[in-house]
Amino acid sequence: QVNMPLEITIVQLPPHIVYGLWRPSSNKTVAKDIPALSKAYSGVTGKPPEQTLPFYVLSKGYEEATGRFSLFVGGGGPHEQLEGYTLPGGCYAKATIKPWLGFLWGSAIGKAKRHFYTRWLPASPYTALNLEYEHHTEQSLGKKPQIDLFFAIRKKLF
Repeated sequence: QVNMPLEITIVQLPPHIVYGLWRPSSNKTVAKDIPALSKAYSGVTGKPPEQTLPFYVLSKGYEEATGRFSLFVGGGGPHEQLEGYTLPGGCYAKATIKPWLGFLWGSAIGKAKRHFYTRWLPASPYTALNLEYEHHTEQSLGKKPQIDLFFAIRKKLF
C-alpha cells in the first residue's frame, strides 16, 4: 500500500541515457509485459534485474482511447543488443513509493499513478507530457524498500 497522502515534489532533471528493450503494452497486458520484458533484459545482460541497478521501467505515448503505450525496461549500461533512449531533461513530478511489503510494488505503483493523475495533476499548475518512469536503485532492496516515480510535466499554458 501507499502511505497517503502521497508527497509529490517538483524536480529538474538533466537528460540521461538508459539502455534496454521496448515492447508495445496496454492497461490490460502491462502486468504480464513488465516481467516478460524484465526477463528478456536479464537474458541480454546476463544479470537478474535486482542485480542491475539502476533499473528503469518506463512508459510513454499513452493513448487514452485504447489504453496502449510503449513500455521500456532497462538500466544504465550500453550493450550491443540494447536500444539507447535519452530520458529528456526538464521538469518532473517525483513521488517516492514505499510499499509495506516488497511484493506489493504493483499495487503501490498503481495507487500512486492514480493519485498523481486523478488528484494531484488536476489541482496543480502542470500538465503531463505522457512520459513516466520508475527508477529502482539500491534503495529498492532490503527491509524498507522504496522507488522513485517520475512524471514528465510542464507548466500549463493559460
